[in-house]
Amino acid sequence: MLSINRFSCLLLTSLLALSFGRAVNAKSTATLTVVVNGISNQKGMICMGVYSRSQGFPMNTKDVTTSACVKAKGGSLTHTFSGLLPGNYAVAIIDDQNGDRRLNTDFLGIPKEGFGISKNPTVSMVTGAPKFYDASFLLLSHQNTTINILMKYSLDS
Repeated sequence: MLSINRFSCLLLTSLLALSFGRAVNAKSTATLTVVVNGISNQKGMICMGVYSRSQGFPMNTKDVTTSACVKAKGGSLTHTFSGLLPGNYAVAIIDDQNGDRRLNTDFLGIPKEGFGISKNPTVSMVTGAPKFYDASFLLLSHQNTTINILMKYSLDS
């Protein structure tokens, strides 16, 4: 009888250890909800790039962690990205009117299409494009973070 109790105790301890190991190793993820306001156009696409590092931010779409394009309807829209690892992120948005999925600029580099950046930093001829750390925010595991981005159709003064 004593050996059965020892075996049961050993089995229970082993099962608990195995289940604890899986819980520790499970990847915890976060959800990001992006609310885009001030959309002027009712045609084209609103394209969003989510960056997890400074490389390529905010112009190079090859360096995004994830992205999405949603049909523009004017006013505002909401899009949710799920399965993101916890960490620092920044979001860049364009109001893509010609379908090329990039921000078109003139010969001086001034945007011809609407754009938006997380944390809504000043974008002007003086400041230039914002840096990742100026636009980044923290995503925590198992949480839904909502950010609001205001579209701009001209540079700030």
